[in-house]
Amino acid sequence: MEPKTITADGLEFTYFEDGPPDGPLALCLHGFPDSAHTWRHLLPELAGAGFHAVAPFLRGYAPTQLPPDGHYQLGAVVRDVNALHEAFGAGGDAVIVGHDWGAMATYGAVAHQPDRWRRAATLAVPPTGAIGASLLTFGQLRSSWYMFFFLHPVAELALPMNNYEFIDGLWSLWSPGYDGSWDLTKVKESIGDAEHTRAAISYYRGIWDPSTHVPELADEQAATLLPTPRPTVYLHGADDGCMLLSSVGAPLDFLAEGSEYVIVEGSGHFLHLEKPAEVNARILGFLSA
Repeated sequence: MEPKTITADGLEFTYFEDGPPDGPLALCLHGFPDSAHTWRHLLPELAGAGFHAVAPFLRGYAPTQLPPDGHYQLGAVVRDVNALHEAFGAGGDAVIVGHDWGAMATYGAVAHQPDRWRRAATLAVPPTGAIGASLLTFGQLRSSWYMFFFLHPVAELALPMNNYEFIDGLWSLWSPGYDGSWDLTKVKESIGDAEHTRAAISYYRGIWDPSTHVPELADEQAATLLPTPRPTVYLHGADDGCMLLSSVGAPLDFLAEGSEYVIVEGSGHFLHLEKPAEVNARILGFLSA
């Protein structure tokens, strides 16, 4: 698939697509440290089911434009997502898929403008309300240490060292046993310079530092904490080394009626790459219903 570009929310987004342009939009959102290439197994499957499958590089991830406003709070990504829906001329039959940060953006986008989205699929990060105090358990804090490290300026120096071996290490811990060498090459192409490294880290700074939040994104930001009002399938790898299975809580309590929760055995954080056949079948079956 050749990359294409589209302007939404004042940014030029680079994206991959597959399937009929007049089919219902299936927007697929990547997380950290990842890129739009992560959806290479799912896009053809969605296209085969008649969807217009689109996977953009999120703001701050090359070759998408760095945002002139410098905003990386989650509310900004939510605004981008719904603006992409508008830019592609999608209707209320659109569906959305998100992994990691893409999952969090999915919850917010659907809650903020539910009329745009019919169904959703999320992977590896449950609704914030489901996580609750489990984020503060010793086990989860040990797995989430990198988020707090990213708050310190030294993180921008540490990540690029030895060809970004920091990112290699995260992948090996989060999806043990999976050979992510091809994926990692693409990640480093996307965030492998000072500006884009800072952008990727700034997503995390936007979580913990409310001073980075701007009033014009207040509604989008608030939506990220609301229950998801459209049926959603949530998938989680049983061996996820980033978001521990024990920290997932009860995601169905924060998802609309008709939602599903699936644990994928023998997979970690990048479950859609580790077990593509199983994960794709679950996603397609749910989104096509």
